[in-house]
Amino acid sequence: MTNTTGRVHGYVRVSTAKQTVDQQLDALIAAGVPEEFIFGDVRSGAEWDRPGLLELKRHLRPGDTLVVVALDRLGRSLSDMVALLGWIQKNGIILRSLRENLDFATPTGAMMAAIFSAMAEYERALILERADAAREAARARGRQVGRPKSMTPENRHKARDLLDAGWSRVRVAADLGVSRATLYREIPA
Repeated sequence: MTNTTGRVHGYVRVSTAKQTVDQQLDALIAAGVPEEFIFGDVRSGAEWDRPGLLELKRHLRPGDTLVVVALDRLGRSLSDMVALLGWIQKNGIILRSLRENLDFATPTGAMMAAIFSAMAEYERALILERADAAREAARARGRQVGRPKSMTPENRHKARDLLDAGWSRVRVAADLGVSRATLYREIPA
């Protein structure tokens, strides 16, 4: 496997220390990935703060190629994997997966990347739709939705009294534990 525009990097991952990355290393080296450019982790695919993955991302540049044995080595959940694939595409990196025989530089690979991207957008839309429905249901039951107001009716009354007594807005805001912006919004000048 050659890449004429950049370096070829590899990534390997296993979930536990009882597993070994030997098979993955052998496959990447056989595919032409230089051993010194192979990064890896012994961590769950559900974790995104994996040191090897973070180090790999720091080394990748536009035009580089990232080779993995299988897409599931990048991550466990589809939405997280799609987010990583989006980052890879946005940064001009070519992704190749040996098991799936996908090369994101080819028309078929580009189509698969577009499908993954569409799935991510769809999942995000579903999440927003569910969150909106949950907020509506909470409102219908008279529950507080979102962050509670920092100025209660009692605080507004106290603020008016203090301002009428000659206190500065800065001092009133500090006394009530609210920002000056909140005080101005609740009690306009």
